[in-house]
Amino acid sequence: MFPQLTQFTDLSLLLLRLMVAAVFVTSGWTDIKDPKERAKSIGMNWAFAVFLGVAELAGGLGIAFGVLTQLAAIGLILIMLGAIQKKIFVWHTGFWGEKAFGWHYDLMLVLMNVVIACTGGDVSEVINDPQQRENGIIVPLEGAGGNLKFTISSR
Repeated sequence: MFPQLTQFTDLSLLLLRLMVAAVFVTSGWTDIKDPKERAKSIGMNWAFAVFLGVAELAGGLGIAFGVLTQLAAIGLILIMLGAIQKKIFVWHTGFWGEKAFGWHYDLMLVLMNVVIACTGGDVSEVINDPQQRENGIIVPLEGAGGNLKFTISSR
């Protein structure tokens, strides 16, 4: 219906990665700053809260900077599946939640990370296509993983 929007695929994936990174970096940092409070809120011990915080922080930074992007996304998927499991089977929280947040937010983060894991966070075949190079400006923002690339069209 709107084929002209496909020129923004790389930019869209970059924005998706930055949003996912923002969520997990801030959550991880909060867990690391006050692990006892976080542990109490999720019903785990403080050491697990520290592990969870470090994993969220590392995964978020990996996705943001393109370092092992797919592995970072898979790790974050596992974390969120654990959160969904806890909400459904331990806390008996509904999809939308009744007295607390439901697991719809967690599921969105799982699916966002699935997109990142399946694409690597970029569309490298677009970047490497000579036709695209002629029709637009290729802007490489290469992180350590080489995934922060997107196309700005001249049209």
